[in-house]
Amino acid sequence: MNSTPHSMQHPITEDDIANFLANTPDFFERHAELLATVQLSSGHGARAVSLQERQAGMLRDKIRGLESRLVEMLRHGQDNVAIADKMQSWTRKMLLASVARELPGLITRELQTQFQVPQVAIKLWDAAAPFATEDFAQGVSPAAREAAMALTAPFCGPAAGLEAVSWLAEPAAAQSVALIALRTDAAAAPFGLLVLASPEASRFASGMGTDFLQRIGELASAALSRLQAPATAGH
Repeated sequence: MNSTPHSMQHPITEDDIANFLANTPDFFERHAELLATVQLSSGHGARAVSLQERQAGMLRDKIRGLESRLVEMLRHGQDNVAIADKMQSWTRKMLLASVARELPGLITRELQTQFQVPQVAIKLWDAAAPFATEDFAQGVSPAAREAAMALTAPFCGPAAGLEAVSWLAEPAAAQSVALIALRTDAAAAPFGLLVLASPEASRFASGMGTDFLQRIGELASAALSRLQAPATAGH
């Protein structure tokens, strides 16, 4: 007959202890003195503290973490409200513009001031006859038009080697750009290109989210569609 105690054949593991305590919630009520005698690392150095103190410290750390997340959420909410206010102000000014030929200049100025974009340029093609000789309707090569045609979403990346950068007031100062094709709808061919540029290489970095830029493009496209020639406005 095997006289080896059962506990030696199947030694108690940490999991056994953890499961026991989890399934016996009144254990520490019946052995309250243990809470004061168990000593643990404080978690903030070598000092030993009681289990109660350690639990209180962990709870304080959790509360601080939740407070930090709440502050961050509030900050993001305030940022979103500020962006929405700027977008509304920009859109309102485009709607109130009574002189169509002034729209490209108004859009570029407002993007620079409302959204702190250092440089902005707009070029249109197939403009209506009254606008065909304006600066914004000149100087676009067939290659640039083809490049705009290929843009199904805003392009963000380095400025080097892009024809659209030459449309800026200070091309040499541009390190990163966002190129946004102007279309009356997603299926239509582009009738122009909106260029946003920054001297900071990280401002319009490759891989960044472009949802907000897409909305900018949609609103600008709707406003600038007034300058299209009738033959192209419906395509």
